[in-house]
Amino acid sequence: MKKYLALGDSYTIGEQVPASENFPNQLQAMLNATKPRYAAPHIIAVTGWTTDELAAAIAAEKPAFDHDLVTLLIGVNNQYRQRNAEEYYWQFYALLCQAILFAKSIPENVVVLSIPDWGLTPFNKDRDKGATSSAIDTFNDINREIAGRFGTRYINITNSTRLHADDPFYLATDLLHYSGHEYKIWAEMISKVIG
Repeated sequence: MKKYLALGDSYTIGEQVPASENFPNQLQAMLNATKPRYAAPHIIAVTGWTTDELAAAIAAEKPAFDHDLVTLLIGVNNQYRQRNAEEYYWQFYALLCQAILFAKSIPENVVVLSIPDWGLTPFNKDRDKGATSSAIDTFNDINREIAGRFGTRYINITNSTRLHADDPFYLATDLLHYSGHEYKIWAEMISKVIG
């Protein structure tokens, strides 16, 4: 069986949805639709994590270097906590280097996902929506540029989250995180790229 490692935060673990509905588990189910190919994903993700907190968890868990697929989705909490973009750049750079090592040192085995735009959700009542979206764009410019430099795959999920930002069908009950329906879209996008 192939091995899949999912690195991230609340959007990877699937805050407020059953584990079966987060995007890594939906992706595994899609990839195994015709025949068993991938074992259950190994998920290293906790709601609220920033890049440095994910790095600390990775250092503690020490994942193997034999994964056939690694996904990396991290940075929303850096933006939420108003951490600076330069810090994000270098910490994301280091995380992506590690992700490639975990993926048998094959960049094409790594999929970077862009940061969703939480700022447009009904949860965001206290911050300027335009300013939040602009800050998320800045962080996504960084992760996209680094992904391109290393030759990993890159999936833009931000547009989908903006399209569905105020639709309860795609949102969890906290109106901040997403429902399994939104995660299904991400899983489908990834499955099309990795086959």
